Amino acid sequence: MKINLSENIVDKSFSEIYLAYYSKLILFATEYVISEEDAENIVHDMFLFLWENRGILPAIQNRNAYLFTLIKNRCIDFLRVKMNERNRYEKIQNTFETELKLKLNSLEFFDSYHLNDENIETIITEAIDSLPEKCREVFILSRIEGLKYKDIASRLNVSVNTVENQISIALRKLRVQLKDYMPLYFFFLY
Repeated sequence: MKINLSENIVDKSFSEIYLAYYSKLILFATEYVISEEDAENIVHDMFLFLWENRGILPAIQNRNAYLFTLIKNRCIDFLRVKMNERNRYEKIQNTFETELKLKLNSLEFFDSYHLNDENIETIITEAIDSLPEKCREVFILSRIEGLKYKDIASRLNVSVNTVENQISIALRKLRVQLKDYMPLYFFFLY
């Protein structure tokens, strides 16, 4: 068995670096990423990178600067990812809050005591009549007459996809038009 002395020196060099810098790098990373667990993951990731590229160790002139730069860059990447996650979460949260406010306003505005069957019918008829012609026709066949999409497509000589798109457009337009009467809108969903 042949032992390669240069590999042995590199492995020894890696071990020395690990023992000398591990705890210092954890403390440094923890200052920026706050969580010690995240800091440990960053440092472990950096040491894995070093192990996989241990052939570069002899060429490193200033180990201290090199290692802390690696950790600094990994901390920056980590914090950018966290900020992006936070921004996405806030967008979702804002959308959710906006929807809740709209629903709350709709419910507060909705006065079921003043809506008799005649008023409801008028409101619904006006909303349906405001739909574009093809959209209205598809919507009536689906929601009023109860036909399946396949049957509507066959009757109107269009694709099922077109029927689905027209229903989607109709529901979107009705949602806007009946926003103040949200319970009426749910009437059309199924």
